[in-house]
Amino acid sequence: MSNINNVNSSGNVFLDLNKQDDASKTAAQEQSDMFMQLMIAQMQNQDPTSPADTSDYMNQISQMSMVESINNMNLTMQGMSNSMLSSQTALQASSMVGKTVYVPTTQAKVGDDGMIQGVMALQTSHEDVRVKVYDSTGAQISNLSLGAQAAGDGQFKFQLPEGYGAGDYKIEVEAKWGDDYVPVQAYLGRNVDSVSLGQNGVGMKINIEGGSVSFDQVKQIGA
Repeated sequence: MSNINNVNSSGNVFLDLNKQDDASKTAAQEQSDMFMQLMIAQMQNQDPTSPADTSDYMNQISQMSMVESINNMNLTMQGMSNSMLSSQTALQASSMVGKTVYVPTTQAKVGDDGMIQGVMALQTSHEDVRVKVYDSTGAQISNLSLGAQAAGDGQFKFQLPEGYGAGDYKIEVEAKWGDDYVPVQAYLGRNVDSVSLGQNGVGMKINIEGGSVSFDQVKQIGA
């Protein structure tokens, strides 16, 4: 199972690039507006008895055109960069189809092998962590102790009790805290059916059985 715990930061790269693109467009427009305002103010406040040389205005207009050309070139390059980024993201997204992603849920979809696999997010270390399993009727069928666990993202894998096979089961992960047990966020596997991309790769949706999740909700990606 490959660990991609930093998927959040990867998703934010696309958001940051979009923000930079918008910022570049805004800055270019502000520079152009400021230049025009200064030029108009200069014309309005010039001395009528000693007007500015026409060539000075022509030089200023030429400078303004040059600045706008550079800004437009920057925007074009930014657009090309976003297009390449979108293509790269689409390629990466397509490679996820058919793989298993671990998403926050309590509902485990168990196959014929009767195996349950998941990831648990522990903020601190605990002297014991246990996993409870409930069947479709709500009856508890298993209470597995995983023993002491260190802080971080831990994995668990176990076989259902004899007599239980493929189907939907509810999973609860609890960590010992003092004399009590407290709930722990569990991430269970789902097969990726397809991936939907937003503009420039932003807003990626992972389509799984029963719905979809955003890319930043994925804790890990498995084979």
